[in-house]
Amino acid sequence: MRLPSLPIAVAFSALALAGCASMNTVTSEVASFGEWPANRAPGTYAIERLPSQQARGGAQQAAFEAAARTALEQVGFRPADPQSADVIVQLGARVTRFDYQAWDDPLWWRWGPHYWRRPGYYWRPGWDFPPRYESQYEQEIGLLIRDRRSGVPLYEARASNESRFDPGSAAWAAMFQAAMKDFPNAVPQAHRVSVPLTPAAPAAPAAPAAAPAAQPTR
Repeated sequence: MRLPSLPIAVAFSALALAGCASMNTVTSEVASFGEWPANRAPGTYAIERLPSQQARGGAQQAAFEAAARTALEQVGFRPADPQSADVIVQLGARVTRFDYQAWDDPLWWRWGPHYWRRPGYYWRPGWDFPPRYESQYEQEIGLLIRDRRSGVPLYEARASNESRFDPGSAAWAAMFQAAMKDFPNAVPQAHRVSVPLTPAAPAAPAAPAAAPAAQPTR
């Protein structure tokens, strides 16, 4: 599996929704490959970091792996020490951002108040919206499951989508869940999978302010 390394600082910005059919759902194009043994249970797993991921490390890398762990454990895998796990999992991701300007669209000038000049004549009022800047994100995640003892690849899954939003950790978790939706079956034909976003846990209420200390009377 080869996916360009993800700039985690881009991937884990504020929560946003990727490829949404609604503000509560992430829809991805999914494909999976491999031949998972028919009589083999999911068993235990450990995530192996690539050298670039080891160098990056930190809380952001851990959050990315946590998104994958949720999907793996939903289909029956259990975390274990890398020396004893049944399978080793490698993760990859790619995020590409495209910035569009209003004048990239040849029709942008047709709408909204503006002045324009007819050749050889004079300036006259028209209708146009002010120029807008928009960003488009293309994102892809992938995981590869290998047998730890033999190193043989057993299962590979990918999920990708496009969105006007920068993905957040909840969106990554939904994409990993979509990628593992067909496990243990492999479905190499690209197909769409929608996963509801898991709402974030509500923040704990703030502790009441301490009462001021009583002043001694004189």
